[in-house]
Amino acid sequence: MAITRLFEFPYYQLEHGPLKASLVTKYNGEWVETSTQEYIDKANAVSRALLRLGVKKNDKIAVISSTNRTEWNIVDIGVLQIGAQNVPIYPTISSEDYEYILNHSESLYCFVSDEEVVAKINKVKSRTQLKGVYTFDHIDGERHYSELLELGADRSNQNEVEERKAQVHQSDLATIIYTSGTTGKPKGVMLSHWNITSNVIDSVPRVPLPDGKTRVLSFLPICHIFERVLIYVYQHAGTSIYFAESLDKIGENAKEIRPHMMSVVPRLLEKVFDKIMAKGQELGSIKKGLFLWAVRLAERWEPYGKNGWWYEFKLKIANALIFKKWREALGGELSTMVSGSAPLQPRLSRIFCAAGMQIMEGYGLTETSPVISVGMYANNHFKIGTVGKPIENIEVKIAEDGEILIKGPNVMLGYYKDPEKTASVMSGDYFHTGDKGEIDEDGFLKITGRKKEMFKTSGGKYIIPTLLENELKQSRFIEQVMVIGEGEKMPAALIQPNFVFIRDWIARKEHTVSNTTNEGLINSEIVCTRMQKEVDRCNTKFGKWEQIKMFKLTPNEWSVENGELTPTLKMKRDVIAEKYHHLIEEIYRP
Repeated sequence: MAITRLFEFPYYQLEHGPLKASLVTKYNGEWVETSTQEYIDKANAVSRALLRLGVKKNDKIAVISSTNRTEWNIVDIGVLQIGAQNVPIYPTISSEDYEYILNHSESLYCFVSDEEVVAKINKVKSRTQLKGVYTFDHIDGERHYSELLELGADRSNQNEVEERKAQVHQSDLATIIYTSGTTGKPKGVMLSHWNITSNVIDSVPRVPLPDGKTRVLSFLPICHIFERVLIYVYQHAGTSIYFAESLDKIGENAKEIRPHMMSVVPRLLEKVFDKIMAKGQELGSIKKGLFLWAVRLAERWEPYGKNGWWYEFKLKIANALIFKKWREALGGELSTMVSGSAPLQPRLSRIFCAAGMQIMEGYGLTETSPVISVGMYANNHFKIGTVGKPIENIEVKIAEDGEILIKGPNVMLGYYKDPEKTASVMSGDYFHTGDKGEIDEDGFLKITGRKKEMFKTSGGKYIIPTLLENELKQSRFIEQVMVIGEGEKMPAALIQPNFVFIRDWIARKEHTVSNTTNEGLINSEIVCTRMQKEVDRCNTKFGKWEQIKMFKLTPNEWSVENGELTPTLKMKRDVIAEKYHHLIEEIYRP
C-alpha cells in the first residue's frame, strides 16, 4: 500500500510484518507490549467512541503527556482517521499557556497523562471550550481513557469510521503543533497529512533500521515533530518502540531493553558525556590514564578510516578496554543515535562515533515537518560538522544574505489563524528558515548561525553568538552560556556554571572554598579565575572583535520549569536577558 495519510502507518505495518511488540510501555515495573493488531483495534475503538461523543471532521483534540507512551499513539491514530486534528501540547508549559493553546486551537476534548498535568488543566478548564478531559493514568475523580475504549467497544458504527477515513485527503490538516518559541506567544504550525507523511517516507532511506529486528528507545517529547516523525519512521520499518519511563531513567531502561537506536538532543549527549568523564576521573591512576588516552584518541576520530590503519588499530584497543563499557551502560547494542533540535559540538560527534555509537546529525524545523537534511554513514553521506545532505524531494537554496530557504512537500500549510505571520516567512514556494548556512562542494549542509540571533556591536561588527556559545560549552565548567552585546561596545556572556562538576573539581584539587552553595561558588575567586581560563581558551579561536571581554556567572540553573529553556532545551534569550538584566547592566554600565 502507498501511504499518503498519517493513520495508515500502523495498517502498513500490519500488512508488511505485524509485530508482537509494536509499542511497549512500562506500567508498575513491567514492560507491557501492544501488538500491531491491538494498536489498530484500540485506535478504532477510540474513533468509534469519539464519533459517539459527536466529534466532527476538523474538530481539535488536545493531547498532553509527561512521557511518551502507548496511549498517545493509539489516540493519535484514533483522532486522525476520523478527520479530526491532534493538537499535541508540551506538558511542561504553564497553565496560562495551556489556556491560550486550548482556546486558540478551539480544542473540544483533551487527553492528559497524569496528576500533575490534569491539575494544570483543571485550573483553566472552565475558561476553555473543553467538553471532556480523559486521563491515561488512573486518577481519582477523573475520567479514565479506558472509558472511551468501553464506549467504542460496540463495533456497530465502524462503517462510519471507514467512511470518515475515506473522506480524509492527503492535503487535509492533520495536526497543529504550537512551537514553544523563544519569544512571544506560541505559534500554531499547521501540518497536513502529506506534509508529515512525505517527510517520513523521504527520511526512511537515511535511517538504518533492519525490518522487524530492531528495538528503539523513545524519550524525546513526542509532542515535538522531530520525535513524532521518527515514531512513524519506526512504525514503517517494523521496529519495536519502547517508551522510556523518564529522562532520568534512560540509562536504566536502556540496560533493560538493549536498544539499537534512539534519538537525542545535543544537551542530553553533553550531560551523558559529563557523567562519563566524572566516572573516569574517579578511576585509579593506571585506569584513569588509559581512559584519558582513549578520550584523546576519540577526539581525533575521522569517518571511513581516514586516519589510517595505525589509528584504527589503536581505536580497536580503546574500544575493547574503554568504549565497550560506555556502550554497556546503554544496553550494549546501541549503534546509532539521531541528533536534532540544536547544533552538536563536533568534538562530541567524534567521541561518540569513535566509541561505536554513530551520531547522525539532522536539521529541520517544525514548519518543515521537520526533516530537511540528515547524515547517514552509508554511501559517504556523513561529514563531521555538517547536518548531512538534504533528503529526497526537498530543495535547499541559500539566499544572498546566507539564509537557508526550503521548498518541498514538507513545508507547512501556514500558521493557524495568522496569515500575516505565514506571509512573512514565505517567498512564493520557499520557506525562510531564519537560519544561516552553506552547502559545501560535496553537497553537505552546514549551519552557521541563526539570522535573528546575529547582532552588531556598537562598532558595527557582526557577532554570531551560537559559534561562541558552542565553543564555550565544550568546557566541563560551563552548563549553559548566552552571548550578549547587541548595540554594545563589546560581546560579553552570561554563564550558568556546571555546579556539580565544579564542586567535584574543588574536592579533587583540594581547593579551599568556604561556601559551596551556588551563590558562594559564583563569588569564589578560585572559581571565577578558573572560569576566566575557560573563556580565554575559547577566545583564542575567534577574531579580536568577537572575543568575550567580560562575563557574569548566574546562581540559578536554567531550566524548562523556570522558564529559561524551551521544552527542546533551547535558550529563551529574551527571558534570560530580562531575568539577569542587573548582571547585564553591571557589565556594560557599572
